[in-house]
Amino acid sequence: MTEAKPVRVAVVYGGRSSEHSVSCISAGAIMEHLDPEKYEVVPIGITREGTWTQGNRAGLAIVDGRLPEVELHDELALSLNPATRGRIHNVTRHEHYTEVDVIVPVLHGPYGEDGTVQGLFELSGIPYVGAGVLASAVGMDKEFTKKLLVAEGLPVAPQEVLSGGDTLNDAQKERLGLPVFVKPARGGSSIGVSKVSAWEDFDAALALAYESDDKVLVEPEIRGDEVEVGVLEHPDGSLQASVPAKLLGTTESEEGFYDFDAKYIDEGVSAAIPAPLSAELIDELRQRAIEAFRALGATGLSRVDFFVSEDSYCINEINTFPGFTPISMYPQVFAAVGVGYAELLDTLIQTALARS
Repeated sequence: MTEAKPVRVAVVYGGRSSEHSVSCISAGAIMEHLDPEKYEVVPIGITREGTWTQGNRAGLAIVDGRLPEVELHDELALSLNPATRGRIHNVTRHEHYTEVDVIVPVLHGPYGEDGTVQGLFELSGIPYVGAGVLASAVGMDKEFTKKLLVAEGLPVAPQEVLSGGDTLNDAQKERLGLPVFVKPARGGSSIGVSKVSAWEDFDAALALAYESDDKVLVEPEIRGDEVEVGVLEHPDGSLQASVPAKLLGTTESEEGFYDFDAKYIDEGVSAAIPAPLSAELIDELRQRAIEAFRALGATGLSRVDFFVSEDSYCINEINTFPGFTPISMYPQVFAAVGVGYAELLDTLIQTALARS
């Protein structure tokens, strides 16, 4: 009996967004944990300028505080012809490079998590892990995430949406109160996010957010715990929600919230897994996470982030491709329900293949 060939998996990382380095870190961890007996890894990097190039399996970790970057080698291109799906061409050398069976787009932020690259994969006909075009686009845009959640009767945090250089008027400031969080509407990893405790600091925070996006959200501070729940789709289409994780130490950073350094560099934030909540509330949060997943039409995976207080809770946002670094919450919450890192990746890839 002939042994089955390993599935050739293109792990695509880097990209044009401000989360370029976070993507590299996540990709390094994923490639390290893919079962070599089942999967043959083809690393593909995308430079900050948007060029697809040969990637590496090494050098994708933070070293002495220095974040990893994709280095440009030969330019690569994915075939957009479904008849030759998975074929990758070396543009620089005008020759065939390789063929792959499935793509894991370990891409965070614009041009990776917002439906753009998912549209490319749809055109090419290649199976890929994660949400499709619509769910990726809506999940990336926090304004429309909340609109869809509200339409399904799910509780969300209030917000004001600014665009085109606009600012808050007095009535909006009165409605929001202080402190507020100012954030790019289509960003991630807390890049461009500021906590404002005095209105005289608001303009600077707004300018910072506008550097990352031309649409900005202003949200009141929600008193309560930050709780995260992972959702995983299995090859048969069934959905599994993880136990919730309660983040600890999120306010102890220099900025006073769960900022970029706290997430990826300082390692000062830990989590209680499962969160110390009642069994009834845990069940409810898990169910709400699945409902949010379905509200967006998501596939594959997501992480749903809640604010939970003594007498209420609301959904803050949904990440359709959450971080996969060694300290990221998504792998941790599934490890807590017996789904290890390698099994988690195997499920995601097999689900993508089952949909093709």
